[in-house]
Amino acid sequence: MGFWKKTSPRRSQVRKNITAERFSRISELANTDFCTSVLIWLLFVVICTLILSIPQAGIVEVAPLAVIVVLISLGGALYIHHFQKRITKNHARALVLVGLFVLLLAITRLLTLSTGETFWATGTAVTTAIIMTIAYNQRFAIGMSIFYAILACFAVSGQQDISLFLTMCAGIFTCCFSLKEIRTRMKLLEVSTLATAMVFITVLCLDYLAQKPTADMFKNAGWHALATFLVGLFIQSLLPLIEKIFRIATSMTLLDYSDANQPLLKRLAMEAPGTFSHSLLLGSIAEAAAEAIDCNGLLCRVGAYYHDIGKINKPSYFVENEIGSTSRHVELSPAMSQLIIVGHVKDGIEMAKEYGLPAVLRQFIETHHGTTLIEYFYSEAKKKQDEKQSPPSESEFRYAGPKPRTKEAAIVMLADTVEGAVRSMHGELTPTKIEAAVHNMSMKRLQDGQFDECELSLRELSQIEASISKTLAAHHHGRVAYPKAPDEPQETKTQSNQNNQKNH
Repeated sequence: MGFWKKTSPRRSQVRKNITAERFSRISELANTDFCTSVLIWLLFVVICTLILSIPQAGIVEVAPLAVIVVLISLGGALYIHHFQKRITKNHARALVLVGLFVLLLAITRLLTLSTGETFWATGTAVTTAIIMTIAYNQRFAIGMSIFYAILACFAVSGQQDISLFLTMCAGIFTCCFSLKEIRTRMKLLEVSTLATAMVFITVLCLDYLAQKPTADMFKNAGWHALATFLVGLFIQSLLPLIEKIFRIATSMTLLDYSDANQPLLKRLAMEAPGTFSHSLLLGSIAEAAAEAIDCNGLLCRVGAYYHDIGKINKPSYFVENEIGSTSRHVELSPAMSQLIIVGHVKDGIEMAKEYGLPAVLRQFIETHHGTTLIEYFYSEAKKKQDEKQSPPSESEFRYAGPKPRTKEAAIVMLADTVEGAVRSMHGELTPTKIEAAVHNMSMKRLQDGQFDECELSLRELSQIEASISKTLAAHHHGRVAYPKAPDEPQETKTQSNQNNQKNH
């Protein structure tokens, strides 16, 4: 009788909802990105198994090795999924990562088999650590380099012991922790020298514990140390290629782009001087705010320099370049003005591509307005509409986006908004007024959803507000009135205030 028991409509609906939810989860798992990522992972497993099985040919020897490779690769895949999930969606990056690991593993295997020396594994492990730190971050570099070191231990024929693994770890940890950014041309040499010393000491101690002859100890340690040092020189020469392959820009490259003699910045200074001055100020504001929350301050500063390069095409339509002349928007409809203002983002992206600006800097051009509303022209459009017409849609007066996807891009967006708002304020600018303006604008952007796609916490937003308020208050500081000569005519209070504002 229980089989024929009737179920209530509510229970049936719950079951349908659960079934639909399960089906949607299965659909998500079976999407194109997931399938492609699995195929790339399988390709990596197969190639690694083939490399490590050289010159073995029997299935009895290869099968256990394949299982080990699968387990190690699965751990690496889960690590990527947790700490660099974008790689699972960016298949070009995934293929570059697979190609790097396969190439270094093949080099280690072939050179070890031909020479019988183990220092090749140390050299390739240090190479992995340095490249991963440059391309990603220290934590991810350490994790991925450890996975490589495990595979490299199996690549060294007959040397699957703990001493080689510890030697590689010594080089890996030293490189990852000492290489936060590359601001000078000597940085990689300094890092490789430090790693060389650590590797030499590690090998010497391990060989001493293994009770090897003194001559062999120093010879072995010397070869491992030399391989580590040469890696630094090798990567130094390949740095531009690494940046291009991984589509990144090191601090040294960013410093090059911050030079005022760069073609785009030179054009901005000559054709839109008001925008150039605004960009320089914004750079100092954004850099201080980024450093307040442990972000890349240099990236924010250089990104701020280029965020408004699209205004070069029509500089006179932007208020900072009018220099006392009548606004050209007086003769235009709000809709036409909106198209010109929004167009500077698209123009900026096209100019950045034309001049070969790195993608990491192009993001600031794309996202510095997000999808915000152009309030002034939206308000003007509402004022000029006829009673018979329907009110203008907000979506028509919003920027196309995208919204900021990194903390650095969000900082530049907020700094740009606040700097403009504070500059438009009338009367004496006190720190209290500036703090209130900064807080109001940041809350406005937060409620508008402009920070939804970047990992910016409320605590970090508060720290950014404090930093921006402090920098703006320092910029808009008051000045002591200059003493007047006895025979000089006295000016009125209004004239004095105007002159003080001009001095700012």
